[in-house]
Amino acid sequence: MKTPVLTSLVLLVLNVVVQAAEAKPNIVLVMTDDQGYGDLGCTGNPIIRTPNLDTLAAESSQLTDYHVAPTCSPTRAALLTGHWTDRTGVWHTVNGRSMLRENEITLGQLLKDHGYATGMFGKWHLGDNFPYRAEDRGFTEVYRHGGGGVGQTPDLWNNAYFDGHYFHNSQVVPARGFCTDVFFEQARRFIRECAQRRQPFLAYIAPNAPHGPLHAPQEYLDLYAGQDKAIAAFYGMITNIDDNVGKTRALLRELGIAGNTVFIFTTDNGTATGARIFNAGMRGAKGSEYDGGHRVPFFCHWPEAGWDRKQVNDTLCHAVDLVPTLLDITGAKAPDGLKFDGVSIRRLLEPGSGAGWPDRFLVTDSQRVRDPIKWKQTAVMSQQWRLVNGRELYAIKTDPGQQHDVADEHPEQVAKMRAFYDAWWAEFEPTFAQTTEIYLGHPDHPVVSLTGHDWIQEALPPWNQQHIRRAYGLPGMMAKSPKAKAKGKTPTQPAAGKSVHQGHWAVKVLRAGRYEISVRRWPVEADRPITAGLPAEPDVPGADRAFRAHEGVAIGVVRAALRVDGRELESKPVSAGDVQITFTATLTAGSHQLAPVLITANGDELGAYYATVDGSLREPKSARGLSGLR
Repeated sequence: MKTPVLTSLVLLVLNVVVQAAEAKPNIVLVMTDDQGYGDLGCTGNPIIRTPNLDTLAAESSQLTDYHVAPTCSPTRAALLTGHWTDRTGVWHTVNGRSMLRENEITLGQLLKDHGYATGMFGKWHLGDNFPYRAEDRGFTEVYRHGGGGVGQTPDLWNNAYFDGHYFHNSQVVPARGFCTDVFFEQARRFIRECAQRRQPFLAYIAPNAPHGPLHAPQEYLDLYAGQDKAIAAFYGMITNIDDNVGKTRALLRELGIAGNTVFIFTTDNGTATGARIFNAGMRGAKGSEYDGGHRVPFFCHWPEAGWDRKQVNDTLCHAVDLVPTLLDITGAKAPDGLKFDGVSIRRLLEPGSGAGWPDRFLVTDSQRVRDPIKWKQTAVMSQQWRLVNGRELYAIKTDPGQQHDVADEHPEQVAKMRAFYDAWWAEFEPTFAQTTEIYLGHPDHPVVSLTGHDWIQEALPPWNQQHIRRAYGLPGMMAKSPKAKAKGKTPTQPAAGKSVHQGHWAVKVLRAGRYEISVRRWPVEADRPITAGLPAEPDVPGADRAFRAHEGVAIGVVRAALRVDGRELESKPVSAGDVQITFTATLTAGSHQLAPVLITANGDELGAYYATVDGSLREPKSARGLSGLR
């Protein structure tokens, strides 16, 4: 039987714990994909319908000179670590350069260590294998697609934007409805559960929309009837996001936690599609080193701090500032020795504050190559200036459209910014050789699934499922994808003569021993012979044709070979009914280049798009446990 004194002490302790939890603000961080600064009604777009985001902007502290990287993965790396993208090993979206180095500590891990529930919903795009997945990087609840978008090569087979299958805490689950709706619904479920437990939370909601292919529910397409099909789908996807933002804010009010919730909305790069309608007077779009490629909206709403009315701050900021800012807001501490490239900008978000902020140089670049190149599509930014590619100088306050190069008139400013960049580059350049490697042989993750998305090679790899269906890499199968067209090259451009596979997976063998390596043309879920074709699957509403709506062509493969570190270890014949070819290899601990190939009768090579590596020394099994899934 408890004494009154003991009971009182227990109640007191519980009350202190609850009060401490309530004192920590919740965080909802929404970052959309390929939506630019001008793709909002509140920034001046004359066509788009974003009433909920416009309301959020009117009730928030806003940053109007906030910058990210010009493409997806690099921004996500900077946003979640507080480090420059080139420091994290993430400077591309494919080619094995989109995996966040294992030594990086994410916002999810920092807040988890501070007592937060941490949820990630939608697009991760920082690695699809241990130890690079969201569930390995501090997020306690994860609901995501694979790769950089629904229907990309690492995603579950035949996913389109509707009624897909997704990874929920590493397990595959089916879903009904449009992908953006699904990801927000899962985030709202997480928020409700955390509120019921009275546990502070981080809900990182990162829909893959409005990234292409451009698909949206018909009701949202109809909102933009009369517009170009691409604009109708792109804007329809954004209006759908807007509706979900409204529903999420309504839930926070319903739960009584809106007041102590920091609600942030931003995007990951400049617009991919909307510049033809409105780009807020900026030059460039997604992928560009000019401001249109990387200046994006940033709204932060926190009623208990007074951030619930419109306040606009035009101080130069960057995604690397977010982690130190949120640690400042929550009281979470970084481990000893962890230093950020960004700084806390909390003072800039405070009403009536921010005066006297020191000027600084910030860097953004678009390194969509295997290995970074100095000054490639690079902007060094200050409050007043933009130095582009080391040569062009723009006075950004008087020339926001970056039309008048004044480098010849201000050589001292060019020299100062070049000197800063030279030192910046010199710090990172020695690290570029530190290839991010996929782990093999971890005792808790003995079976690993590899996809062609992560091939390390000079050319673009087969990054979406249309490429797999069309057998990219073989002569005669080289029709260009939208991204390849934009870059002016094909995913795997062969040299003259025979097609030779030039790519490999960078792997780190943790335990020396025997490994079973099963190579495939189709993924486990498809369960089809290597040589067989596949019928096209139904299309979905939108301006583009779904990746799965392309016929899967048959290929005349007769042999498979296993190559490790440039040396062929074994070759086996491929028969008509073979779904996979399995090799057994003894691998030493350490770094290796794994490059299995499929070879046709006339000697053309095709990299095996998929491989399963089993380090458990048991019967090979599905890396995803999806046998029979269609």
